[in-house]
Amino acid sequence: MAWFLGLGFTGVALLALSLVFDGFLEGVLDGALDGLLDGWLSLPVIAGFTAMLGFGGAIATGAAGAGPVGATAVGTVLGAGTAWTTYRFSRALMRGRTAAAPRGNDLVGTAGRVVTAIPVGGYGEVLLRLAGQPVKCAARSAVAIARGAEVWVEAAPSATSVVVRPVDR
Repeated sequence: MAWFLGLGFTGVALLALSLVFDGFLEGVLDGALDGLLDGWLSLPVIAGFTAMLGFGGAIATGAAGAGPVGATAVGTVLGAGTAWTTYRFSRALMRGRTAAAPRGNDLVGTAGRVVTAIPVGGYGEVLLRLAGQPVKCAARSAVAIARGAEVWVEAAPSATSVVVRPVDR
């Protein structure tokens, strides 16, 4: 039973190490067997297998009075199930994508306020909202616009500059 408990605690220690050294084992074994075992040799999968092999074997020995061979068989089945579940969860997490990050062109059509006056032919600054976050951009305009005026974005020539026009109310 002590061997099984040792394996279980080793698996828990490996799991803790996987939190610290995330992706280390994958980098060491990169390209091993031409991608045949991609994901299966990750530290969380190995940790889950080892922990359940140990704790499952200890439970089978202590609760059911199984011998070493029976306890190893029970632990192996439980460990394989845990490894498979860990692999599937990690794949699902890796496939989950978030929405696309906002781009400069997403600013076209938004309203904002001038924070630094915009002279004719020169640059000023405007404060806009992009995805709910304030964004400060350099701004040009065909006409002079005073500080505090409300503006409308007509174009975004670069990621940090916009062309604006005053809002007439």
